[in-house]
Amino acid sequence: MMLRVCPSSLFNLRPLHLSTSSTEFPFCPSIRRELRLVPSRSSSSSFRRMESSPASETDSLGEDMQNQTDEGDKIKRKLEEFNWDHSFVNELPGDPRSDVISRKVFHACYSKVSPSVQVDDPQLVAWSDSVAELLDLHPKEFERLDFPLLLSGAKPLPGAMPYAQCYGGHQFGRWAGQLGDGRAITLGEVLNSKGERWELQLKGAGRTPYSRFSDGLAVLRSSIREFLCSEAMHCLGIPTTRALCLLTTGQGVIRDMFYDGNAKEEPGAIVCRVSQSFLRFGSYQIHASRGEEDLEIVGKLADYAIRHHFPCIEMSMNRSDSLSFKTGDDSVVDLTSNKYAAWVVEVAERTATLFARWQGVGFTHGVLNTDNMSILGQTIDYGPFGFLDTFDPSYTPNTTDLPGRRYCFANQPDIGLWNIAQFAEALAAAQLINEKEANYAMERYGDKFMDEYEAIMTKKLGLSKYNKEMISKLLNNMAVDKVDYTNFFRLLSNVKANPSTSDDELLNPLKAALLDIGKERKEEWIRWVRGYIHEVSGGDTSSDEERKARMDSVNPKYILRNYLCQSAIDAAEQGDFSEVNNLLRLMKRPYEEQPGMEKYARLPPAWAYRPGVCMLSCSS
Repeated sequence: MMLRVCPSSLFNLRPLHLSTSSTEFPFCPSIRRELRLVPSRSSSSSFRRMESSPASETDSLGEDMQNQTDEGDKIKRKLEEFNWDHSFVNELPGDPRSDVISRKVFHACYSKVSPSVQVDDPQLVAWSDSVAELLDLHPKEFERLDFPLLLSGAKPLPGAMPYAQCYGGHQFGRWAGQLGDGRAITLGEVLNSKGERWELQLKGAGRTPYSRFSDGLAVLRSSIREFLCSEAMHCLGIPTTRALCLLTTGQGVIRDMFYDGNAKEEPGAIVCRVSQSFLRFGSYQIHASRGEEDLEIVGKLADYAIRHHFPCIEMSMNRSDSLSFKTGDDSVVDLTSNKYAAWVVEVAERTATLFARWQGVGFTHGVLNTDNMSILGQTIDYGPFGFLDTFDPSYTPNTTDLPGRRYCFANQPDIGLWNIAQFAEALAAAQLINEKEANYAMERYGDKFMDEYEAIMTKKLGLSKYNKEMISKLLNNMAVDKVDYTNFFRLLSNVKANPSTSDDELLNPLKAALLDIGKERKEEWIRWVRGYIHEVSGGDTSSDEERKARMDSVNPKYILRNYLCQSAIDAAEQGDFSEVNNLLRLMKRPYEEQPGMEKYARLPPAWAYRPGVCMLSCSS
């Protein structure tokens, strides 16, 4: 099948490199495609989409997604009282073997395997109260002496049915074959009092059949980063997997951090990850790649995902109404005639929304292989990630990505599209969707991404409508002068919409971000700020205070900068976990000023640019 967006399996990406001159830097994405809605004979009701996350609401990225209405006394459970379901194991084909010998696993979605990590006085480092609430877990459970044993896997958790998932994926644009959960073991699915399904997964709990040459373990530095960033992203309003708790194992783990032959022992750790599902694009790709016998599994996995995680799609299939669309080449796609087509469009739109939000806060994932792409549109697998410090579109936090910068910040939207194409191709191989439906999903990705990105950037600047020229010029200026991405947008809300402000005073609200700029560059910034004041004063009747409040609600004061993580890691490796918990508390309210915590918003110190801090490897 030939897909228009990616005509071959090799996708040549062209990072948006920056010229040091003042030439206009064309950063703003432009992957929008023409799309026309053609109502069918019965078009009075729209196709209803299910949203498990605030994917389409951009009014406030800082909205606390944990606010709940008072429903009386809430159920609080002990670990032994979890309401387990195990639908993944019960409804999908599994590996008949239960050993952990590294091997190819055929005709199966998972392998049953028990945690095998060795522990020596494991310690609970940190936990998330809000995730515990999702699971109806009583807060007192964290005080149990055997909690570290149960949540490390060293002691079986009653009711759990552990397994490792089988999947494949494209890594850096090349098909890698079978990958799978090499050091993550899912304990099962817990149904909470609201009927929500949450998978619990231990990362670093020991070997599985998918471990290949690794030991299946994880070290403290990477586990701290994953625990903190999953919770920080959630509080930023970005869809993500969550983390219940972080534990040390008390055992050392040998790692070669820079792949340079200098391996050393590091403290071992385990993160208990939580998500509605850990299904990835690669979960479908592996079976589609294995021929006729496994193509049936692609359909079973699709049915499973739709049934448990996208139920509104099946509800829509039962309606008599139809919703048809014309694609760019005038082909007609009817989303109510094929649930798999509706599903891939939903996955594409969620993915587009996720990537737009990443761009909004300056987040770079670092390893956007298809096995690291959630079908739920969540951020998953926190490896060598990084938030932008200075605005550099070619920034990649992954040392492995340095030669081509395939996964750099500017390339992320295009990579999302490429990955959607691979996912759609897997479904097409199983004859679940046709070429027109696959291409339409990719068109929807482009359209949805641009809608979300434009809305986010408009709100970040406090504008009443999107102004491409103004935003493009701003990003160009920021890149030329290496302006801190987060601090600049936070400071921008302090600019008053007063056209009579003198040139000498115009840049005062931004002086903490506009460092070491010469006379020529200062004039460029004065021109931009003049145009900005004209825009906000002419199209909005809000007061400066009202505009500042709106802007501060979408421009975080605090992000999880790599150097902050490293400070916490350095202390933790010496047995001091206080900074881990300080950062956890701080990141719960990233859009608030939090007096007394201002040091966490400072620019990175010089030591932050050393290897292993600003850039990392995939070693964990």
